[in-house]
Amino acid sequence: MYLEPIQYVLGAFSGSLVGFTLGLFGGGGSILAVPLMVYLVGVPNPHLAIGTSALAVAANAFTSLIGHARFGNVKWRCASIYSFAGIGGAFVGSTIGKMVDGQKLLVLFALLMFVIGILMFKERRTVGDDKAQCSRTNAPKVLTYGGLTGVFSGFFGIGGGFLIVPGLIVSTGMPILFAVGSSLVSVTAFGLTTAMNYAISGLVDWALASVFIAGGVIGGLAGGFAARKLATRKGSLNIFFAILIFVVAGYMLYRGI
Repeated sequence: MYLEPIQYVLGAFSGSLVGFTLGLFGGGGSILAVPLMVYLVGVPNPHLAIGTSALAVAANAFTSLIGHARFGNVKWRCASIYSFAGIGGAFVGSTIGKMVDGQKLLVLFALLMFVIGILMFKERRTVGDDKAQCSRTNAPKVLTYGGLTGVFSGFFGIGGGFLIVPGLIVSTGMPILFAVGSSLVSVTAFGLTTAMNYAISGLVDWALASVFIAGGVIGGLAGGFAARKLATRKGSLNIFFAILIFVVAGYMLYRGI
């Protein structure tokens, strides 16, 4: 697909916003990526926007993961179990998603975002247990949440971080900062699975994905720094996460209905 030069500039700018969001929240990057691809960059085909953003979000999530891992914010066993369960779900979800009208996908995506935003706001005062780990006791719960998150991630063409973060918190009891860091493993895995499925159908713009990723690297470094600062203030990270979801969901519903 041919795009104007200004669209690639807007793609790099959009990538920086997505990278910042991924570094800050461990999710929400794809919440922004798809709307930015469609409404700001001007990608005319929603499915192409979904496939391209899935690849870009996966790459940016990996960059942010490196930063969080350096500061010990990743619980690798939990992240691995969650990701393993979700990869199969992401493939199934993305296969179904390609068969659904693109505009309907955007509206359904927005409605799901409202639900998650409400849940995150309700849990804003939950501190969590720094020593929380995945064991035989909670592994079935983690696997279940991981699988369901993968299906939603693939269906909507998103990295799934805004679903993974609350999923990890509920299934393990870990604090949000650890859930943010750990979620990036799954965001990377889910995004790559979805992107490969869409790429098979020719629904990835590789040039746009490249500039999107470049902008996201810079944004991700800034977002990771901001996350460590906000995590010291009880509930702040949850509240900002919920507000972001509400704002973008509202805009998507406005444009889609």
